Amino acid sequence: GFTQLYPVFSSVFLKPAWLLNDLYVAEKARKQGVANALLNKAKEFGIEKNAKWLLLETAFDNYNAQALYEQNGWIKQTDLFYQFALSPSII
Repeated sequence: GFTQLYPVFSSVFLKPAWLLNDLYVAEKARKQGVANALLNKAKEFGIEKNAKWLLLETAFDNYNAQALYEQNGWIKQTDLFYQFALSPSII
């Protein structure tokens, strides 16, 4: 499996943030915790980089992915976007 993170910047919080653009696990490796491990590594990386949040987008009908993100603490922002806060909010 793999994931790709791209740097973005929160002008509201004046902090870096990261866009989780891809999360893929080979079919034969699914249901073995690989996606959870990748999401956790992405969170660790964001914290290490002092990021404000991680953001991702998923298809409206990708229910398996949506359930995975929600089980990992990601909060749905709109129909397609999820966010994982890495530091406390001041607003």
